[in-house]
Amino acid sequence: MQPISGANGTAISEFILLGLVETPGLRPAVFVLFLFAYLLTVGGNLSILAAILVEPRLHTPMYFFLGNLSVLDIGCITVTVPSMLGRLLSHKRTVPYGACLTQLFFFHLLAGVDCFLLTAMAYDRFLAICRPLTYSTRMSQMVQRILVAVSWACAFTNALTHTVAISTLNFCGPNVINHFYCDLPQLFQLSCSSTQVNELLLFAVGFIMAGAPMALIVISYAYVAAAVLRIRSAEGRKKAFSTCASHLTVVGIFYGTGIFNYMRLGSAKLSDKDKAVGIFNTVINPMLNPIIYSLRNPDVQGALWQVLMGRRSLA
Repeated sequence: MQPISGANGTAISEFILLGLVETPGLRPAVFVLFLFAYLLTVGGNLSILAAILVEPRLHTPMYFFLGNLSVLDIGCITVTVPSMLGRLLSHKRTVPYGACLTQLFFFHLLAGVDCFLLTAMAYDRFLAICRPLTYSTRMSQMVQRILVAVSWACAFTNALTHTVAISTLNFCGPNVINHFYCDLPQLFQLSCSSTQVNELLLFAVGFIMAGAPMALIVISYAYVAAAVLRIRSAEGRKKAFSTCASHLTVVGIFYGTGIFNYMRLGSAKLSDKDKAVGIFNTVINPMLNPIIYSLRNPDVQGALWQVLMGRRSLA
C-alpha cells in the first residue's frame, strides 16, 4: 500500500519509531534484555509444542489448542521484537510506510486468533466438565480443526479491515511514533484527516472480536464453576479447578492489557504507559504462557522433562 497524499501537505513515506528508550547509554541493556526475552519465549513455546508432540497423554483437544496458542505466541513476539532489535543495532529508527502497515496487519491477525482460540479453550473446558458423556463427539478432531480455521478466518477479516481503513487516512505532518512498533492508537494520533470513522470501526469490530469471545468465556466458566461446586470430593474440585486456573490467568492478562490499550483512544497524548502495555501484549504475555501452563500441570512437566532428557541423550 502507498501513502495517500493529503490536501494540505505531502504524504510521508516513512515513520520514525522512538523505541523504548531515547538515552543511547541504555540501548545496549535494552537490546540484551529483549533478546533474552525473545529467545526465552521462542524456546519455551517450542518446548511446549515438542512436549505435546512426544507425549501421547497430551494428544487431547485442550493441548491441541495449547499447541496452536504456542505458535501464536511465537508469531506475536516475532512480529515486533526482532525489528526493534534490528533498529537498536543499526541505530536507524525509520520504518517505511508499507512495513508499518504490514506489521499492523500481522499483529492484529495474531491477536485476533488469540481471542477466538482462548474462547475455544474455554468451550473445551465447559464440555469436558459439564458435558463429559458427549465430550468426545462434541469436541472431535474435525470440530477442533473447524474452530481453529474459523478463528483464523475471522481474525484475518478483522486485521484486513483495520489495515485497509488506516491506509485511507492522510499522513502529511508529524511522522514520529512514541512506541517500538506500529499500532492503531499511535497512527491515529499522526493522521492529518479525521479518524472518527476508524475509531468507531475499532470499537464496533472490537466488540465482535473481544466482547463476544469474552462473554462466551465468562458464560462457559460460570457453568464450569457451578458444576465443580457440585462435586462432593474436595480432591475432585481441586483437580477440576486446576485445569481451568492456567487458562483463566492467561485470559485475564490478555484481555486486561488489551482493554487498557484500545479503550482509551480519546486521550490527548499517548504516554510511556502505552509502551508498558505494548511490552505486556507483545513480550510478557507470550513469555509467561508456557510458564503458566506448565507450572501446575504435572503432565506437561513430565513431557517437558522427556524432551530435555531426549536432547541430552542425543548430545
